[in-house]
Amino acid sequence: MAFHFSLQELLTFDHPAVLMNFSLSQKVALVTGSSRGLGRGVALSLGKAGAKVVLNYLNDRESAERTLTELRDQNVNAMLVRADASDPEQVSAMVVAVEEKFGSLDILVPNATPDQPQKPIEEYDADFYRQMYEFFVLSPYHLARAVLPGMKERKWGRIINITSEVFHCGVPEFSAYVAAKGGQIGWSRSMANELAPFGITVNTVAPGWIPTERHANDPQEALDAYFETIPMIRWGTPKDVGDSVTFFASEEAAFLTGQTLCVNGGRTPW
Repeated sequence: MAFHFSLQELLTFDHPAVLMNFSLSQKVALVTGSSRGLGRGVALSLGKAGAKVVLNYLNDRESAERTLTELRDQNVNAMLVRADASDPEQVSAMVVAVEEKFGSLDILVPNATPDQPQKPIEEYDADFYRQMYEFFVLSPYHLARAVLPGMKERKWGRIINITSEVFHCGVPEFSAYVAAKGGQIGWSRSMANELAPFGITVNTVAPGWIPTERHANDPQEALDAYFETIPMIRWGTPKDVGDSVTFFASEEAAFLTGQTLCVNGGRTPW
């Protein structure tokens, strides 16, 4: 039996009879690219667990303000910062602003992403490859450099990179994105070992294809073909990703580091 939902239903889906008891009270979380889509789902889950939430956006202020209102309506202490997550100066200024307002920054979730066109290698140019590297390797690097002094001083921190199943699946005609996501996972594993002595964990959450606003115009035949490959016979939701991030951010995951959690309904069972 297949379960099909509208895009709006997927974006607002809340699993019944599931209690999430992870407490992030007094923790401060920054989620880049969190005005909508997966980033919004992550922000809502972290806020539900009690974290103070910093939303970051670059272009879509209307969506960012809507998500900010949604968090505040749920009594989440939240703030909104406009910054390019791939620009080191803007990243540094954003982290300073967060620490001035909340006193610390405990949980970092690099999630911001550019468009990812799927096409053969002959149609990519080197500049696009560089853009992928800047977003998925250099951006986490700049963000980590900015937040690590405070995390090391407090001997507590969580860095949770949002990667993708595409690296595990080796998706064809996606070479720039796959290579950059592989680099992001490798960077996270190295940083996990480097930062473990400081009480800082570094993990990654790798979603499958989860329909969000950016997929509103994707061909229905492509959606149907992918859906048929999901063993759990339902679409993933931003909440699925958000709850996975919240687990990695929690004390219950304190002894987990350098791990990748694929949130894709069983498409990569290894």
